[in-house]
Amino acid sequence: MITGIITTAREAVIRVVVRGPSGHEVAVDAVIDTGFTGWLTLSTSLVVTLSLPFAGTTRATLSDGSEVAIDVFDATVVWDTRDRQVTVLATEGGVLVAMAMLFGFRLTLEGTLGGPVRIEALP
Repeated sequence: MITGIITTAREAVIRVVVRGPSGHEVAVDAVIDTGFTGWLTLSTSLVVTLSLPFAGTTRATLSDGSEVAIDVFDATVVWDTRDRQVTVLATEGGVLVAMAMLFGFRLTLEGTLGGPVRIEALP
């Protein structure tokens, strides 16, 4: 099970460990974004720190409807104690965990300050 909390900014946040190809790991606090269908976003500086391999460029539609080109990288995320190969979008916003990461899992949260966030594998 993955756990987190609801912050004062009213965001559901969990801690995620991201690993690059050399084995270097960084633990980051990530906001759960159910409106984002991808896997994960990281800042460009974290992508560089982890030496993530470039996988191409994609077009993304932002919440305001505009489209942008975003660089895509490959990474490993420790998810529910297991390694998962994921696609990372390099953005300058915060770290986001998206619906592709949550697929096959149950997300529950209590919408109160400091409320628990739980992500559990579906049976």
